[in-house]
Amino acid sequence: MNTEISGSPKETKQNRIQDMPTDQRPREKLANLGPGSLENAELMALFLSTGTKGKSAIEIGHMMIQKHGSLGALGSLPLSELAKEYGLGIAKASKLVAAFELGNRVAREQINTNPLNSPERIHECFAPQLQHLTHEQVIVVTVDTRLRHTSTTTVSQGTVNESTAHPREILRPAITRAAHGFILIHNHPSGDPSPSRADEQVTRRVVDAANLMQIRFLDHIIIGKCQPGRLPYYSFREAGLVP
Repeated sequence: MNTEISGSPKETKQNRIQDMPTDQRPREKLANLGPGSLENAELMALFLSTGTKGKSAIEIGHMMIQKHGSLGALGSLPLSELAKEYGLGIAKASKLVAAFELGNRVAREQINTNPLNSPERIHECFAPQLQHLTHEQVIVVTVDTRLRHTSTTTVSQGTVNESTAHPREILRPAITRAAHGFILIHNHPSGDPSPSRADEQVTRRVVDAANLMQIRFLDHIIIGKCQPGRLPYYSFREAGLVP
């Protein structure tokens, strides 16, 4: 059980937000300098509100980000797992889950604003929901004649390093929605977006099926993670496998 204690006599002043210089406290920084001035842990502290004995809300935020590697990885945790983190519990975990979901909804709204007309744009829109998953997930995104997003359908969820999806399952969302075209997207939990032989085989089969059904197959994108010297995604269209 996580016991929340704020202002405990055993806390040292440097561990309490209220004892920080006024202009360094997250709430005051937000008011005076805007949200962009706050570090990730400081933003999290605004939702956590209080720390624990010996740890401020900012320090707890830092600990969680360091443990999981990024905000995206932290935001992908289910409520039951997040509630087990040091200094949280169900109430604070619920606030964080709600905050992450609000961010996801804003991102989904923005997907509809601009056309999905490049691998960079597709990666920008869908990497936040896929790149930190611990299992492979395959989604199909349908678009209209202006290449604007019309729907997202999950067609397969796999293990740590493998997922399977038959071409008929991949084409079904585009057919049932009478879509102009579709984009196939999946992630590699390893972080390396390089395609496997199975990825190439599936792509060729989907190209054939899409041609037969006269549905435009725009691209197959593999989502990875940022690493020096390589792109965080792989585009089959850029590689010439999707004509």
